[in-house]
Amino acid sequence: MGRNGEESSGKGKVVCVTGASGFIASWLVKLLLLRGYSVRATVRDPNDPSKTEHLLKLEGAKERLNLIKANLLEEGSFDSAVEGCHGVFHTASPVLLGVNDPQTELIEPAVKGTLNVLKSCAKSPSVKRVILTSSLAAVLCNGKPLNPDVIVDETWFSDPDICKEYGEWSGYALSKTLAEEAAWKFAKENNIDLVALNPSMVIGPLLQPALNTSVQAILILLNGAETFPNSSFGWINVKDVANAHIQAFEIPSASG
Repeated sequence: MGRNGEESSGKGKVVCVTGASGFIASWLVKLLLLRGYSVRATVRDPNDPSKTEHLLKLEGAKERLNLIKANLLEEGSFDSAVEGCHGVFHTASPVLLGVNDPQTELIEPAVKGTLNVLKSCAKSPSVKRVILTSSLAAVLCNGKPLNPDVIVDETWFSDPDICKEYGEWSGYALSKTLAEEAAWKFAKENNIDLVALNPSMVIGPLLQPALNTSVQAILILLNGAETFPNSSFGWINVKDVANAHIQAFEIPSASG
């Protein structure tokens, strides 16, 4: 699509991106601004330059980017961010491996945070669709054998008990599974048009200054890891993931 087409598609529309300083979210904010959207970007601390400086430098940020303080664990803290928005992209959720306290560090922010954002969306009649950044982790940990004939579809959800068998990934897998299940239940009960995306390992250029978990997995290998994990992952470029989020919002038939 030509540049003008990119800029016109979001013209006059206001959207919210939660956890805007993250890896996927930063690219999402960048591409939304390029398409002409006005973006409300939530961050925990708008006064922390390491979380905001790279966003404020984006093309279109001066005119159409608004940083808003919000915390996943505070009910109602997303009310003002989503009020009057056409769409909400909920990407905020911790991606951490091998944590000491998965309940506090991963599960609570993922599940409570998702419900807090959706509760705010339910209060705002302007919100036409919510896009949830879920994960392949919410699909794969279910004990079903995978072979070339198996087609994974949206009836697949990870089993919380099987998530626990995934070592340092277990807390993360459980957090994404429980959060997505809670999101679908709440969306159905409250008539919210929800679309979830389940990307695999996301890599690509960083806009944010801090290294994130999925890119770190590659860096460890490049820096000369002594052992290589005997496992396989699907990989996807962060620009494709951000673009898929926008298409999931813009294309009316996108669902599920």
